[in-house]
Amino acid sequence: MRIAIGADHAGYDLKEHLKTTLAALGHEVDDHGTDSAERVDYPPIMASVGRAVASGDADRGIVLGGSGQGEQIAANKVDGIRAALCNDIWTARLSREHNDANVIAMGARVVTPHMADEILELWLTTDFEGGRHQARIDKIADIERGDAS
Repeated sequence: MRIAIGADHAGYDLKEHLKTTLAALGHEVDDHGTDSAERVDYPPIMASVGRAVASGDADRGIVLGGSGQGEQIAANKVDGIRAALCNDIWTARLSREHNDANVIAMGARVVTPHMADEILELWLTTDFEGGRHQARIDKIADIERGDAS
């Protein structure tokens, strides 16, 4: 898979760690920044990751920050993105099975690198169940298009 990844300053070290993990798993990594632990505003980076996924330039995306919350919110502003904050294995699995999340957000101040590896590996290998969940995904797409009531 081609994976777009981005982080703010708080998530920089975890981003660098996960790039190594992704390469070891055989994935191609597309780094959207930041390039250091110097303070940076995260919204443009997360939007860049989201746009890469939405356009098909990347299969999935990863956004990282201190908590992952702001990063998830910023990525979700891009049409077609379903970013899920997953600081544990349970939410990672459900975000894929039920929500077909195409971007994962994690907090570098919340998870250890080892736990982030476990979360990411599970998230990357879990399939969307479809079925009853597809109708909900379709309704989310309707909201993005302004068609929802």
